[in-house]
Amino acid sequence: MKKRTVFTLLLALMVVLSGCSVKTKTDVQVKDGETATEDTKNQKPVDIELLAMSSNESDTNILRDQLTKNGFNVKLNIQPDYSTFKAQQDAGNYDIAVSSWTTVTGNPDYAVRSLFKTGGDYSILADSEIDALIEKAATETKEQYTETYKQLEQRLVFDKAYIAPLYISLKSQAINKDILNPDSVRLSKSRALTWETIDFNDTSKRDKDSLNLTQIASVLTSLDPIKGNDGSINQLNTNMYVRLINLTDDDVITSDGSLSYNHTIAEGNSEYYFILRDDINFAKIENKKAVDSGERVGADDVIFSLNRAKDKNSVPDHRTFTLHEHIKTVETVSDLSALEGLKTAAGDKSVKEALEAGLDTKIQSLVSDKNQADSKAGKYQVIKLTTTEPFPQVLNYLAHQSAGIVSKKQVESINTYDVAKFDVNKDIPYGDQNTVTEGNKYNNTLYTSGPYILSSKNDYEGTFYKNPGYRKGSEFEPKISTVKVRFISDADSALSALRSSEIHQLFAIPETKYDIVNGDSKLKLVTIESNAVTYLLFNTANRDVAKSENLRKAVLYSVNQDEILQFYKNNKIKAVSTVSPIVKTGNELVADAAKVKEFLNAYRAEK
Repeated sequence: MKKRTVFTLLLALMVVLSGCSVKTKTDVQVKDGETATEDTKNQKPVDIELLAMSSNESDTNILRDQLTKNGFNVKLNIQPDYSTFKAQQDAGNYDIAVSSWTTVTGNPDYAVRSLFKTGGDYSILADSEIDALIEKAATETKEQYTETYKQLEQRLVFDKAYIAPLYISLKSQAINKDILNPDSVRLSKSRALTWETIDFNDTSKRDKDSLNLTQIASVLTSLDPIKGNDGSINQLNTNMYVRLINLTDDDVITSDGSLSYNHTIAEGNSEYYFILRDDINFAKIENKKAVDSGERVGADDVIFSLNRAKDKNSVPDHRTFTLHEHIKTVETVSDLSALEGLKTAAGDKSVKEALEAGLDTKIQSLVSDKNQADSKAGKYQVIKLTTTEPFPQVLNYLAHQSAGIVSKKQVESINTYDVAKFDVNKDIPYGDQNTVTEGNKYNNTLYTSGPYILSSKNDYEGTFYKNPGYRKGSEFEPKISTVKVRFISDADSALSALRSSEIHQLFAIPETKYDIVNGDSKLKLVTIESNAVTYLLFNTANRDVAKSENLRKAVLYSVNQDEILQFYKNNKIKAVSTVSPIVKTGNELVADAAKVKEFLNAYRAEK
């Protein structure tokens, strides 16, 4: 209790000192300078509990001000970090929660399926109409699905008020241009930071100095790519496991930097073909250094990885299976004539011709054994992936870190437990963070197919080394041999570390700190519109907001996005839902005090 009391007092002091004009409930019923109506004076404010993390202080203050003005008595439930926030959310200790989502696959299906479909990984909704709209849009082309997502937004936001949108964020990074070549540091709209392209200005330092990066979380969900989908591991697993395909910086599907030379879709939009590279080996750790395992990454690993990715029961606590539930089968192709006789979805060439585009040697034969693949001799492995229905967005999910290719041989040798009887106290699964944490439990069994492998971590940093068997001699061979990811939870401390050259690049610069970065001559600020949306999520399991649409709509129309954007100096963008950065539906949320009054009165009548 004493710790909580001290935290509450500190929060109160921060609120008083903040630039947002937020008062306590006894000080404010309406905004300063406005005249309270008789209705506002005479009606008892409606209690509402707002759950947020301390890192969302500015948003919390603004929302508290807006809700208080509109007749709410706001109780704050502020948690210091994501784990305690999630614990409060899981316990149902909130009416509204400040939430966020980044669509790291670049496709709108990902922006809604896990969040709002019944049974989704993160969904607390059960709405059959929303489910039907999600499934309908998934089968449609970009030209078709705009109207479907507009209808989905209408029900999600305006008809049912399951969420209240706040804003789209910019994606930003600051680079120490005295140390790093700024042109080598990519900033992608969706995918995580790509390490292999980054280079020093002084290239002689590649093998002597480490590339120093940072992230907030020091506790890693899992280094098995299918067992986590959060900020603790997305960047790390993206750089440790290669995928069949990737996203460009502006969210276009590409084979560049992937396990495939080329990919194509067959007519009917249900069969997808990938021709595999033969120049990637798995890395492993010996004596805390990266070595080439001698095992090639091949078709058997792809089949194993994607089958376990789509199977909810392949591992305990599977976090990403819904992303891959449209995969029906994954298999190798052995009949070359089948590729010759099949047309692509575009209909202008055969699948074989599409897969051969740009290859130095055309396909002479197909092999089932990955060790027999030899691209110079025209011997290739080809993967055929069939979906449960026509579903072009499956390609975006194959670019997600959860579709990273693991070693079939290694994972099967580690995961010998019975999934149904998994015992967290004695069973040690592949990717368990304890196996890479310095101490008496350290036993690094990772086999990684990507450009880097994690050697070890402690509470301060994680140390990664380049995979010596990854694309040697190509433009995608990692430039810098060692990457250190420092764990810095405080944004101001991370920015100080960047300015003192302790770290070389920093993601997610707060909009209020842009002037500081621009004022430092050694730093370069880069920003783009991101796929990250911040919104209020309503409690749909208990509390009055779960039962009353009127109460939820009163909160919805209290949110004034213009005021939020003004606070952030217009470095935020208006949102309607989590699909807003990807699909422009034409919907818009406009704050409306009259509607708030109407819905609050209706709610009071319900009571």
